[in-house]
Amino acid sequence: MADGGGEKILKTAEDGGQGGVVTAEEAAQLRRRIAELESEIERLRRRGQGEGNHGVLPVVVATTVDLSRVDTSIFSHVTSFLGTSRELLNLALTCKAFGWRQPVSTLNWSLVEEVARQTVCSRATDDEMSCLPQYVVTGATTWLSILHRHGHLLVFDVLLGGYIEHVNGDKTAVCMKGGYFCSSVAVSSGYVMRSGAHYAEFLITGEPYIGIVRPMPGLDTSAYQEGDFCFIGDDDLYAVFLFQRSDDWGDSDVHECDFSCDDGTLSFTAWEENAIDEISNYEWVGMESCQSGDTVGMLLNLDEGTLTVYKNNRLLGMMKDGLSGPYCWYVNLFKHQTGTDAVSINRGTHPNSDGATSA
Repeated sequence: MADGGGEKILKTAEDGGQGGVVTAEEAAQLRRRIAELESEIERLRRRGQGEGNHGVLPVVVATTVDLSRVDTSIFSHVTSFLGTSRELLNLALTCKAFGWRQPVSTLNWSLVEEVARQTVCSRATDDEMSCLPQYVVTGATTWLSILHRHGHLLVFDVLLGGYIEHVNGDKTAVCMKGGYFCSSVAVSSGYVMRSGAHYAEFLITGEPYIGIVRPMPGLDTSAYQEGDFCFIGDDDLYAVFLFQRSDDWGDSDVHECDFSCDDGTLSFTAWEENAIDEISNYEWVGMESCQSGDTVGMLLNLDEGTLTVYKNNRLLGMMKDGLSGPYCWYVNLFKHQTGTDAVSINRGTHPNSDGATSA
């Protein structure tokens, strides 16, 4: 049939159309286009043959793989290259074979959990392992969360006082806010040092105090979110602190010890009212003041009971001995007329590493 000089052909769904007709001219254009594509394919095939002998790629057919037949050690080795807790979590969410507990195996956790456990054990030193939470079979604490925590061991997770905050949500850094002549505290309470040697670095702004304090997990931190707060100098709080005492504190009566970035002096306390062994702004051999931009390094060696101070990777000296029992890193910040204190904490690298844990 002729219509306007061109034959009309019915479009079907198989032709990729939406119904209707195409003219003979449109059909001819399609045929020419197909011929051009076939010619281009032939040209590319010949060029490929000229560059080498290329066989036809095999067709890949999707099949179901029985992951239970894959050796756990092989899976663990391959998966270990993922490395981070986030990547392992994503893998665990892909299917039950990876993220679900394996009832037929000797493990009480999933394949991904086993990889996380092996990763933690291969990366952490003995001293770091002693600071990590114990695995709880009920799942309250998982190896994935421990792996994540190992990558972020040093954070200021407890803030005490109403004038302190994290810097842009970064828990490794804190700064002061609010009015003048205010005092607040930040503690790395999640990393409790009980034995061995531990090293941390603190990048400072202003004149903060940097040191160690007893872990007090039972302390009602919500009660100290307003006003000033300090671990030394406020006798009214000493009874509250000592109420948190546990047997592992040992015989040492040094429950808080700090270094003043203002003049380099030492302070420490036993948290006893009017105690004669409470020392503030004590001069010691090696003391030296610091300024904004300096990095203060601290080495706590609980095998020897000492706290040693470094400034910009340079040894100042052993500041305090007679230490025993558990401690956490902490900083005491102030806001005063001369400026506002800020500190960031980092695992760092011990300048004269002799087996100290960089955390």
